[in-house]
Amino acid sequence: MKSRRVWRKHYALPAEHGAWVWWIGPLLIGAAAGGEPVPMLGVLGLTALFAFMLRQPATLAVKALSGRRDREELRPALIWSTLYAGLTAVGVALLVRSGEGRLLLLAVPGALIFAWYLQLVSRRQERQQPGMEIIGAGALALTAPAAYWVSGGGSDLEAWLLWGLTWLQSAASIVHVHLRLEQRHLEQIPKIGARLRLGRRSLLYNGFNQGMSLVLALAGWVPTLVPFAFAITFLDAVDGIIRPAVGARPRRIGVRQLLISSAFVVVMVLAYLP
Repeated sequence: MKSRRVWRKHYALPAEHGAWVWWIGPLLIGAAAGGEPVPMLGVLGLTALFAFMLRQPATLAVKALSGRRDREELRPALIWSTLYAGLTAVGVALLVRSGEGRLLLLAVPGALIFAWYLQLVSRRQERQQPGMEIIGAGALALTAPAAYWVSGGGSDLEAWLLWGLTWLQSAASIVHVHLRLEQRHLEQIPKIGARLRLGRRSLLYNGFNQGMSLVLALAGWVPTLVPFAFAITFLDAVDGIIRPAVGARPRRIGVRQLLISSAFVVVMVLAYLP
């Protein structure tokens, strides 16, 4: 029975399906901007995957140690944590050996944020923390400059612009999802003034992203299509305020946001393709 427990998927697979796009999207965008589909890009992708997968068993292990889950879950959680941590370390070693040592600079903030998250888990403080989610999304968005450099990109300015753009989109997405989840508890659709007040943070985040992308495109710092990518998320934010998700199921909200984020990634990739 104990051996079977190890193979249960909730130890190995993240529970938040929508979070996948927060690192896959930046990875694809960074690779498109870099321009060279080199083999080490696959190593980077796998390394990022294993680092992302590590969060689930590590969280369960900390919960078991802190008394939040059955102590019997500690062993399988540690097994998966060790496996993912080991594979991540191997990937990092291969990247460094291939001459991508500067990627270690990107790993440092990611490791610090991950340690902070586990500390919050041990204190039962990780739930309903959009600020923590936004910071975590920033760490995942570091795959954008990583993929850019590995794929032959030579401009540090463009690398960090890619990180900023993808992080801002993820942050706006998180804020909007929290708005939609809050809307589902409304008894009825409120008047437009109340809807605007409830959704002002989402509108502010997405409106800022739209305006910023337009300024960057006019200045010639980003491709012309980039504002169109942000227009997708901005229009979705406006629609979310006009038509609140009263009584909607969380899964439906999550799937919609995943589709919007995926559309953003597709347009961004097209924008940066040679």
